[in-house]
Amino acid sequence: MACEWKTYRLDELCEFINGFAFKSTDYVAPSNDTIEVFRMGYIQRGGGFKQDDTPVFVPRIYGRSLEKFLLNPGDVTIAMTDMKDRVAILGNTAWISEAERFVINQRVGCIRVKRLDLLEPRFLYFYSNWAPHVEHLRSKANSGVQVNLSTTAIKESKLKIPPIREQKAIAGVLGILDDKIELNRRMNETLEAIAQALFKSWFVDFDPLRVLSGQMPEKPPFLCAKPLKKAGFPDRFQGSEFGEIPEGWRVAKIRELSNHIQYGLTQSASIEPIGPRFLRITDVQGGRVDWSMVPYCRVSPEEHERYRLKPGDVLVARTGASTGENIYLPVVPDAVFASYLVRFQFADSAIARLVGAFMRTADYFDFVAGSIGGSAQPNASAQVLAGAELVLPTPEIARRFAEIVDPIDRRIAANCDESCTLASLRDALLPKLLSGELRPNETEKFVDVVK
Repeated sequence: MACEWKTYRLDELCEFINGFAFKSTDYVAPSNDTIEVFRMGYIQRGGGFKQDDTPVFVPRIYGRSLEKFLLNPGDVTIAMTDMKDRVAILGNTAWISEAERFVINQRVGCIRVKRLDLLEPRFLYFYSNWAPHVEHLRSKANSGVQVNLSTTAIKESKLKIPPIREQKAIAGVLGILDDKIELNRRMNETLEAIAQALFKSWFVDFDPLRVLSGQMPEKPPFLCAKPLKKAGFPDRFQGSEFGEIPEGWRVAKIRELSNHIQYGLTQSASIEPIGPRFLRITDVQGGRVDWSMVPYCRVSPEEHERYRLKPGDVLVARTGASTGENIYLPVVPDAVFASYLVRFQFADSAIARLVGAFMRTADYFDFVAGSIGGSAQPNASAQVLAGAELVLPTPEIARRFAEIVDPIDRRIAANCDESCTLASLRDALLPKLLSGELRPNETEKFVDVVK
């Protein structure tokens, strides 16, 4: 019953810990003696944990004790700073499930439940991302180029919560959906790694040639001599500017292979569904995109047709810290792309997939880094981004690679679609559960399919 819900100040139930002000000179290469720094980039818009693709580490044995700043399972981290015109995450939180993997950085706070008899930690995580709560916190933030949320505002925020048993039931319902989304994310990481490992084996290490020439033993399933020979793999090397490459292959620049290179659309993003999705450089992270978090934009019919994304597109960021970040899109929703992205299109879908895999390698990122130098605000033209060279196989082998990874791509896309659906369901249930409009036992028909 809603009448059993009680209101508390957050600091009555929780301890609040501010992050430590690490300096860039504190960062070291990862090892067994280091620990990862949890920065605001790990918190995504709308709430939730997002793995940073450029993690930083500090020594476990530091100039001072870091024990206070270690994150524990059940901790809730909160973003305390926003920059205007950036992805708004101020007040959003992430749930920590791993023990002592992170220490928190400055402008990230840790909310740790101390009254476990009154407040369920995972319920707090969902409650802290409930729109009315986030909006209240943002109303308490200062205004300016950098928008900050004070420790006091967080501690004094009010929580209207049901009895602990009800909290656990609500957290259980929403947690089922969150856990499935996380499982899909991890599955996709594994699938992506498989596709990239195959690309490296075939087109960087040239393992098939070494198998056919007797230089290395066969390794199933993609390094068996008979299928490799049937696919047209050569068994001899030839010289090239790259050194030895398989006979009959050649070195080519991306611009030679692409039949269309295009800058994106300049438009304003909206969280309201006023048109197609509007993909920006901030939406592309580690070769992936969470379409449920991509905003919308208003476009004319002509703009929609000109900038509409299509299966097989390869997009590359051309400015800022993420210059060179890219994504291959085997399947796309109704979406257009923003001006700081460059689109590469290819007449041959197999070549598109090959280039998409090449752009996820260290060779491509090293090429981009070497091309833009060390400027404070990196930028690269489309022609620069298209200047990287790769070893190009015969059309038959390119097609065979595309055929093998196509089911992987489609499974990844299906997982992404499912996660978008689950996220929408979670976001629809959350306000009803947290307001008392809907009881946990009334959600069974929504979540049974996920179990």
